[in-house]
Parts: sequence; C-alpha cells; structure tokens
Amino acid sequence: MISATHDHEQHAPPAPPTQRLRPPVRRIAIWAPLLTVLVLAIALVAGIWRHVQLRREQEEFKKKTSQVAVKYVTVHPGKATRDLILPGNIVAVSQATLYARATGYVARYLVDIGDVVKEGQLLAELATPDLDQQLAQARQDLNQAQANFEIARVTAERWMQLVQKKVVAKQESDEKQSTYQATNAALNSAKANVERLVALQEFNNVTAPFQGRITSRVIDVGSLVSAGSGTAGTALFTLAKTNPLDIYVSVPQTDVPAIHDGLSVRLLVPEYPNRDFEAKVIRTAGALDPQSRTLVTEVEIPNDDGALYAGMYAEVKFALEDKDRPIIIPANAFVFKAEGSEVVTLTKENKVHWQKIQVGRDYGNEMEATSGLENGTNVIVNPTDDLVEGLQVEAAPFEGSEPGNPPQAKPSENKTDGRNDGKSDAHPE
Repeated sequence: MISATHDHEQHAPPAPPTQRLRPPVRRIAIWAPLLTVLVLAIALVAGIWRHVQLRREQEEFKKKTSQVAVKYVTVHPGKATRDLILPGNIVAVSQATLYARATGYVARYLVDIGDVVKEGQLLAELATPDLDQQLAQARQDLNQAQANFEIARVTAERWMQLVQKKVVAKQESDEKQSTYQATNAALNSAKANVERLVALQEFNNVTAPFQGRITSRVIDVGSLVSAGSGTAGTALFTLAKTNPLDIYVSVPQTDVPAIHDGLSVRLLVPEYPNRDFEAKVIRTAGALDPQSRTLVTEVEIPNDDGALYAGMYAEVKFALEDKDRPIIIPANAFVFKAEGSEVVTLTKENKVHWQKIQVGRDYGNEMEATSGLENGTNVIVNPTDDLVEGLQVEAAPFEGSEPGNPPQAKPSENKTDGRNDGKSDAHPE
C-alpha cells in the first residue's frame, strides 16, 4: 500500500504553478488602470493645451485681421526762409517806337537792328520837298506881312500928327491905328508859322531820344513816310534801353508783407541753367489788384554783359523770411469735408482722431496748415472712410520725404537745384 501510494505519488502529475504566477497578475491589475488614467490625463492635457493654443492663435489672427494698418508722417513747421518763385517777362527799362514828324521820303538810314546808339545820335535823314516848299511860302508870307506892317505903322503915325493939328477927324485916325495893330498881329502870325515849319524841318534828321539798342527797323531808302503816330503815321525804328532790364511779377496777397524796395532776388532763366542773375526790387504798385489780389512788383536786373534780352521768359526767386511758420502737411493727408478741412491724426495709443485744420498755401505735393496742428503730430497719409474716431490701428512710418520743406510756389517745378552764379556766396537758404 505504501509502495503503491509512493508510486502513485511518483507518477502523479505535478501541481500547476498557479500559486507562483499570482503575484505578477496582481501587479498588472494594479498598474494597468493607473497607466490608463495617466495616458488619458496626458491626452486630456494635450487636448486642452492644443485647444488653448488654437484659441490663442484664432484670437491673434482675429486681432490682426480686424486691426487696420495705416502709414503716418510726423509733421513739422516749414523752413525759416521760404522761396517764392513767380514767372514774368523781361522788358526794357525804356522802349519807344520812333515815328516820322514830317511827311516825305527816306533819304538814308545810318543804323540797323542790334546797333547800340547814344542819345542824340543821328539815325536817319528824310527828304521833305513839300515841307521845304511850305517853308519857302511861309517866309514870303512873312515878308508880305512885314511890308504891310511897315506901311500901316507909318500911316498910323502920320494920322496921329494930323489929328493933333485937327486936320482930320479922330475917327479916321482910330481906323488907321486899328489897321496898324492888325498888321502887327498878322506879322507875328507869319513869324510863328515860319518858326513852326523850321522846327518841323529839323525832324528831317531822326535822332535817338535816349541811349539804347535798335530792336527793329521798318523803313528803307526811298520809303514814303507820313507824319503822325499810330496808324496815322509811319514807324521808323524801335529803340529799347536794355541795360538794366526790368521784369514785372504779381506777388500774392499772402506774401505782400515780406516785399519791400531794395529786396535782393535772383532771376532764373531757362537758357542759363547754371547761372542765377542778381536783381532787386525797385518799386511796387502800392495797391493790390482787386481782381487777382496780387501786388505788381518791378524788379531791376543789371545786364552789363548783354546776356539777357527784352522779351525773354524768366522766373523771379524771392527768399522770404517766414516768421510765423505754419505746419507743412502732405497733400495726400488732407481731407476736405462739408464741415471744413480735416486731417487724421494718431494719438499716443495709436487711435484715430479727426482734427479740423485751417489750410494756407498750396504747394502741390504739400500744403500749409495755419492752425489745428502742432509740431511733431503724427498724421495719417491716404486716409480712408473706415477710419472712424477712436479706432485702434496698426501704424507704421510712411516711407517718403519728411514734410516741412515745401516746394516752390509756382506753376512749374522748382528749378533752383544745381544753380549757381559762379560766386562763392552761400545760397540764401
């Protein structure tokens, strides 16, 4: 029994190792839920972080897309001295068209166009046969009047003596005295007529009334000329005094206070791009034209070298002191409304503010703001209708020229760059 039992025990199958595997199963059962919870927590945190990140990106994108981007410039006052350029035509100081004072023919002329003549110089000689005959007749009339006067004088004296002797009536003597006085008047008239014709005959020699240059000759040898002026007479020459020369410009009312006699200016001539001509104001009209609100100003230009000609187009450049310098703004920052002129400014918080201004001179690309703006104000360029008051904007400096140096006020562009008159003096600016 014992052996059988022993054999049975030896041949019995080994017990299953369930008792040895129980501890690992317990650990897996403990850690598996923890790992699952940890993974779920990590996934939840990652999802929340991703959601927060997306929300933040959406808010930033919304903020960027909803904020208007603008460009601005910082405005400043204009220069202490500003240039005013006005157009005009160069004219001679004195110019005269010489007409014939006697009717006749041109015997000869001694000067031609371009010749410089002196005052009193002989320019042409006229042949006046009709005038010569009139003078000869007048002289004979004078002789006749002289003879009549002499006989009337002698007769009057004789009748005075006869009256004193009471030989003739006083009435007859008075008639002789009257005849004497009439012949005396006729004699004086004949003398005056001869003197008139002699003076007229002196105009056979055409002379220069002043020193200058002959700018036109209308006559030729043998030309018939008629006494008179305008359409009634015949023009012979045109004489112009070309040194110095004058130029007349119309100064706007806003610049009139800075204009005075003796003010030095510069003359800009397109034909001399590298030369400025010195000139000065010699007089003004003293009153503004009520139609154009401008002051006629006369500027005198020395012309010693004869480089300038009467009739040339030129521009007068005034360097004016600007005591009350206005703020200069770009023209593309200006907005005109029914309520008045405005610009869009930026506050320190980059918020939009519509500012009313008073506009002064218009320089084309830039304008003056005489009131409403301060030095250093940031002004938005090219403002649009969506810039409402108080709107937060994204501002950046405008890449362009800084305002504050206005261009020249004239119809054409500023032509002073690169100009000089060959001297070492500094530019008036």
